Amino acid sequence: MEARSTDGAAIFAGRAVRSPHIARSIVAFAGRDRRFTAGFVLLVLYIVVGLVGSSISPYDLNAPDLEVRMQAPSWAHWLGTDRIGRDVLTRIIAGSRVSLHVAAGAVLMALILGAPLGALGSYIGGTFDALVQRVMEGIMAFPSLVLALALVALAGPSVIILWFAIAFSSIPRYARLVRSGVLTQKEREYVDAARAMGQSPLRILFKQILPNIMAPIAVQLTQDFARAITVEASLSYLGLGLSVPYVSWGTMIRDAQDFLEVAPWLAIFPGLALAGVIFAFTMVGDALRDRMDPRMRSTLIRRLI
Repeated sequence: MEARSTDGAAIFAGRAVRSPHIARSIVAFAGRDRRFTAGFVLLVLYIVVGLVGSSISPYDLNAPDLEVRMQAPSWAHWLGTDRIGRDVLTRIIAGSRVSLHVAAGAVLMALILGAPLGALGSYIGGTFDALVQRVMEGIMAFPSLVLALALVALAGPSVIILWFAIAFSSIPRYARLVRSGVLTQKEREYVDAARAMGQSPLRILFKQILPNIMAPIAVQLTQDFARAITVEASLSYLGLGLSVPYVSWGTMIRDAQDFLEVAPWLAIFPGLALAGVIFAFTMVGDALRDRMDPRMRSTLIRRLI
């Protein structure tokens, strides 16, 4: 037992030594991958605008100004004004905060609910694992947008309901992703070493196994952020999103569809904001996925050495 414990300590020490090298390799790869760089810059801009943008706008979010209604983009109103004279740029900035708030809450809720189910099911196994998998398969049988529509229509639109409606269809993805990762990792040598050192099963699961499967979870998070923003905009476009005083890009596009011929900027700019954010999350997710792909790892390592 003493020799086994010594071997386990050596394994953990080896992993600790390699960690800084792995971190440096990831940073170096991120700096060389143009997709990641471009997507990351766009995401930082999106987050900064969503958090502090509304405080720097000189115009009121919902106050009408009929004297400047339906004005084209100008120096006074960079993206024009809408049908009652509200500044379009100010409303797009406010919409970025709403989409960020809803998407972040939905993704975190899906992760918090799905990851423990997948981890415990794979580690415990047996009847519990089979029951979790059947429930996850039942949820996956419904299209995500249809499921969100049904939940919002039944419970009514609110921030918490939108979180749950968007997150509900994403729970199986995290449960299955974590389950497959735990099944792979729990047979590794460092897990055997942790058992030999007397660590409890839950400690091994949360302290040893889960940190080693965070890479694919990070990729899934970026994809689900884009999906959550899309679903939120779709629900708002259909009239099932948050109401005043909240502003959504989907609501702006819906309100602009009657003025496409006379004021196309009312739909173009919110649409570009929505597409740009989704594109940024997609680029970051693709770059991270390629970095974690075992088939590309040897090529990437040769590039980073």
